[in-house]
Parts: sequence; C-alpha cells; structure tokens
Amino acid sequence: MSIVSRGTGWIGTAVAIGAAYYVIGFVFGALAGNAVGTAGRNRWRLAAWAVSGIVFVAQIAYDRLRLRHTPAAASLHAAAAAAVGGFLLALAATIHKAGEGGVDSRYLFALVAWPMIVAVPGFAAALIVSMVMRPSGSSR
Repeated sequence: MSIVSRGTGWIGTAVAIGAAYYVIGFVFGALAGNAVGTAGRNRWRLAAWAVSGIVFVAQIAYDRLRLRHTPAAASLHAAAAAAVGGFLLALAATIHKAGEGGVDSRYLFALVAWPMIVAVPGFAAALIVSMVMRPSGSSR
C-alpha cells in the first residue's frame, strides 16, 4: 500500500510526499532553532537532510521497482514532490513574514524560485538514482 490511496495517481502521491518534506523541514527547523549552539543546529539540519534523502530514494525505488515506471517518469515524480515541498516551505516563510508586518518581493519570488531550485537538481539526482534501480526482469 502506498502513502496515498491507489486512486490518486502520481500527482496525489507527489503532493503527499511534498507535504512530508514540508513537515520534515518544519519539525527539524524548529528543533534546530531550539538547539544549543551551532553544532546542535547543524546536527538537526543534517538530520533533516538525511530523513528527506531517505524519503526521496524511497519514492524513486517505489516508482521504479514496484510501479515499474521509466527512469524519466520516476525522476519527474520525485522532482514534482520536491517542488511541492519547496513551495510549501516558501509559502510558510511568506505567511510567517506577513504575520510580522509585511511581505516584500523576495518572499513572493521565493514562491516560484524555491520549487525550481529543488526540482531541477532533484530531477537530475533522481534520474541518476533511478537509472541504477532496475525492476527485476527488466532491461529499462
């Protein structure tokens, strides 16, 4: 059984995994913010990267090995999830800033930039990872 119900398709899965990236970023960011010292903050940030990396590779593995998608399709799905996570984090930052008295153009730019900043290299990394993963009995 996947993270979301079978009827949602890859877009629903990308949104659910993107939301998971947001939760990971939010929770680990809060833990990093409450850490004592720079070393503690850096450990929490590295932990967030590690957990996100596990989710990223798990999504690619599920797409390639279970659903038997092509490397390009699996990479697109993983990049879309990363873009959703980037957008949600940018949206949260924008809402937070608005609550403090005002949003300048940098925050609005981030709503477009952050998804692109994570999706483009995410697609490239996912393509490399997904080309290594081959469904059994497949030459794709």
